[in-house]
Amino acid sequence: MEKIEIDPYRVEDHIKLSEKSTFQDFDCTDKELKEKLEEVREDLGKFQDTLYAHGKYGVLVCLQGMDTSGKDSLIREVFKDFNVRGVEVHSFKVPTELELKHDYLWRHYIALPARGKFGVFNRTHYENVLVTKVHPEYILGENIPGIESVSDIDGAFWENRYRQINDFEQHIAENGTLIFKFFLHLSKEEQRQRLLRRLRLKEKNWKFSPGDLKERKLWDDYKVCYEEAINKTSKPHAPWYVIPADNKKAARLIVATILLKTLKKYKDVEEPELDEKIKANLETFKLDLEKETE
Repeated sequence: MEKIEIDPYRVEDHIKLSEKSTFQDFDCTDKELKEKLEEVREDLGKFQDTLYAHGKYGVLVCLQGMDTSGKDSLIREVFKDFNVRGVEVHSFKVPTELELKHDYLWRHYIALPARGKFGVFNRTHYENVLVTKVHPEYILGENIPGIESVSDIDGAFWENRYRQINDFEQHIAENGTLIFKFFLHLSKEEQRQRLLRRLRLKEKNWKFSPGDLKERKLWDDYKVCYEEAINKTSKPHAPWYVIPADNKKAARLIVATILLKTLKKYKDVEEPELDEKIKANLETFKLDLEKETE
């Protein structure tokens, strides 16, 4: 298969989502894509072990996308070879009563990965400039000083949110968190097919919600919000990657490859050296243990 490059997916200049492809297969069969992913994720798993031993960086993987874009299955397949202690997944849904008593970034901050671990956000702090921008009435539940009605939520309000998100990511990046942000770019027709599949297959019915159809009618509104958020918050320390998501197997491979290639650039991530005294006595320790079996 052709070599997967990072640059075509990384957002470094202003983009238009309408000009970005939603499909990729690298001229490979599903079997070939699956086999290549198995190779990449095995290397990712090994890197995670080293990252854990090194203990100086945390890795934050942010996944955003329209309903049915494949976030759950991507998490399952890409991180399958990780030590379960080394990765934590957080799915952010409607804020709880406790979460609404804090600022909107609080619940995301306390879920950040510890040094040595991967954290995966399935939907992220960006919901606060996506779903709330499409449904600004949701903002009223946050009880923000000066926001008494939807009419108080103006352009300056959203610009402040983009700034706050950029500041948040700058802060955590400067303190050892490596940030990856992936937008799973799905076509409207592919979403229609996936929703129909949920309705046609009995074992998939549980995934369907009438709310999915309601939100689908707002497709264009969400697309505008995604495009603006991506353009305003893709930074060198926290880049966005636009991933064609109509082919789930290819999308998983692209995400895994971007993670592996980028993380391998951190040459300082290596297993710590043993204390010289311990290293000098390894043979002694080994002999002591071997004697126990005699």
